[in-house]
Amino acid sequence: MTENPAPGKVPHGPGEVVIDVRGLRMVYPPAKPGTPGTVAVDGIDFHVRRGEIFGFLGPNGAGKTTTISILTTLLRPTAGDAHVEGVDVVAHPHDVRRRLGLVFQKSTADEELTGRENLAIQAGLYGLAGEAVDRRISELLARMDLAAFADRFVKTYSGGMRRRLELAVGMVHEPKILFLDEPTLGLDPQGRAGFWKYIQSLRESSGITALMTTHYLEEADQLCDRIAVIDHGKIIALGTPKELKDSVGGDTLEISVAAGARELTPLLTALPGVGAVTRIGDTYRVKCSNGESLVPRAVLAAEQAGVLITGAIVRKPTLDEVFLELTGHAYRGEGELPSSEAADAPLVPPVGQGA
Repeated sequence: MTENPAPGKVPHGPGEVVIDVRGLRMVYPPAKPGTPGTVAVDGIDFHVRRGEIFGFLGPNGAGKTTTISILTTLLRPTAGDAHVEGVDVVAHPHDVRRRLGLVFQKSTADEELTGRENLAIQAGLYGLAGEAVDRRISELLARMDLAAFADRFVKTYSGGMRRRLELAVGMVHEPKILFLDEPTLGLDPQGRAGFWKYIQSLRESSGITALMTTHYLEEADQLCDRIAVIDHGKIIALGTPKELKDSVGGDTLEISVAAGARELTPLLTALPGVGAVTRIGDTYRVKCSNGESLVPRAVLAAEQAGVLITGAIVRKPTLDEVFLELTGHAYRGEGELPSSEAADAPLVPPVGQGA
């Protein structure tokens, strides 16, 4: 992996670092006096290069949204450094905000205004007005397939239309960096596919850089150039989707047995091609070089031992498998939420700290 340059000194040319994070830490104040604060982000390091789509994956409360809140200047970190386009997010927050666009988890559009009016208001917040901005708004509405609905109230829009409008709002001031925090949450598969089509088109036409979080691992697998996996405030893996999946190694055969059946771990471990066996209740997860060829051997061995196999599934390496291997639980499985929901605050600026 290429080393980051010194903070604030990003190189120029192809692949330059545009988001640089070093030792970033965020501790929320304790809920009650005398109790420890909540560590949401625990000394993380990563960088994003120009033109990348960079995925940030982790369960609820892992620190994803807190990190984005810091990078977009909505939160001040407890410690560490973060630079966007070489600009310190703490020292020069207003300069940073002008350089980025942000699509929130939830719609922030004013439902009592039209799509065009929402874009005009956002442009005005950046001090933009005039014929050039009007043309920009019309071009964005057309690109997002919203031209026919531009002068309708947003409250009449479908979920997919609202997400496309949010993307247009985030792009109205022509940023080169987009932060996308769960942008397709709640959309159906068709709506998600449509939204990402627009992100890809922006990348191809404008060279946009995007840092995204998502609960849909297939999105991250298909779209991201690199992915950081964060859990309990720490980055526990970072690489391309292929590198992360290759790190898991081979197939996984999941074998379910009847309740109360004898222990099969030693028997399964002894079979050729088996790397490791983990038991979770009445299900065995068998890491192996070839799941399909192992199924008949495992069934035969179990039958000879007098154990009834009730199901067998071969799973190829996926990001969900990576997450399971790294954390011990499925990506959206039990144990996602932290003891305090403050461990990953929503993207809302704290009182007294402007947006």
